[in-house]
Amino acid sequence: MLFIQKITTFSFFGLLLLAGCQANVSDSAETELPAAQRISGLGLAASCPYLTQNREGQAVLSWVQASDPAGNYLLHYAVSADSGKTFNTPRAIPTTKGVYPHDENLSKILFRKNGDLIAMFAVSNPNDQNSYAGLVYYTQSFDGGSNWTAPRQLAENTAESIDERYFDMELLPDGEVAAIWLDSRKEAGAHGSSLYFASTRGREGFEGEKVIDTDLCQCCRTDLYLDERGKLHVAYRGILNKQIRDMMYMVSADGGRSFSKPARISEDNWLIDGCPHTGPAMTSNQNGMHYAWFTMGGGHGVYYAQKSHGKAFSPREAVSQAPAAKHPQMASFGSGKLAIVWDERSQESAGAGNFIGLQLRGEKGEQLLTKHLTPDTISAVYPVIMPVSEHNLLVAYTVKSDGPAEVWYQVVAGK
Repeated sequence: MLFIQKITTFSFFGLLLLAGCQANVSDSAETELPAAQRISGLGLAASCPYLTQNREGQAVLSWVQASDPAGNYLLHYAVSADSGKTFNTPRAIPTTKGVYPHDENLSKILFRKNGDLIAMFAVSNPNDQNSYAGLVYYTQSFDGGSNWTAPRQLAENTAESIDERYFDMELLPDGEVAAIWLDSRKEAGAHGSSLYFASTRGREGFEGEKVIDTDLCQCCRTDLYLDERGKLHVAYRGILNKQIRDMMYMVSADGGRSFSKPARISEDNWLIDGCPHTGPAMTSNQNGMHYAWFTMGGGHGVYYAQKSHGKAFSPREAVSQAPAAKHPQMASFGSGKLAIVWDERSQESAGAGNFIGLQLRGEKGEQLLTKHLTPDTISAVYPVIMPVSEHNLLVAYTVKSDGPAEVWYQVVAGK
């Protein structure tokens, strides 16, 4: 196994030490957790980290990285056998050539229960109708990642779908995979994009595409989440009354065959003629669903709300009310505690960098702790988070500097 090396000279690792951001002790308190480490290739531009698990329950980190100095990008991934402390030798997926690095339109890899792998990725598709348009492709491996199928467009109607982006995918209880995405095919008069849903049938790929909502904010990521009871949850930024861009939610109890009527998570009433490029996040525990998002309606920053089983959404609570606090992601861990991460532009540091924030909440959503995971003298953005043990969390993010952007990760104690 190749262990990703720490950079020990004047580097991000050194800055973490200077800032006093060394990780806390591990679950057993026997050893300290390792400091932040770079996983992307030295000198090659990298971004878009994403976290998942393989069917053995091991942590998997994927990211988009230039395969050469010319800037030809591929999706890469690596597996950890020690709960995120180290990762094995990264593997590139050759059939993702042309992947477009976009942290909000996040390319991803998913491991199915039968051992098959699916990688889903974004490509650029500028055209006469939209110079910023993109498409979503996917490729599959049936031999553990040694070989991959030719990439296929996610939409079935490839002639009419000229812009599809901001997707998510999730394992279903029956072992199939569901996907949602924003699509340019929309009803007459709709201001934004349509939200499409499809699922796999064995190894034949995605089929049965259908519209599950219309008039969505065109450039905010969507979130698809399967809870412990097998319900499939969808969150996204909708467009209401032509101008309001608030977070919406729906749920399916039958694997995506039908969905509830869309409901607004919080009546922020954000009036904006544009897209903030920051979508919602959600997770669940024994008390129900939990949500985090960015808004500038009735306040600004990152907010949190919950929805207990059979009850209404709770009033929102501030996670960070800084105007530059964006891109939240969240996870539940241990006995049902919650962790939220986000990136935020520092208002205090002379360097005015971006730091990664972490907030821990209890099983019922009560706030426990808020801190910085990275110093504000660097620019760390777009964090993702996943539990790797009863008390530890794996966080990955992009670090931007004068040179090529890099992907870093660290294990943090959730206590």
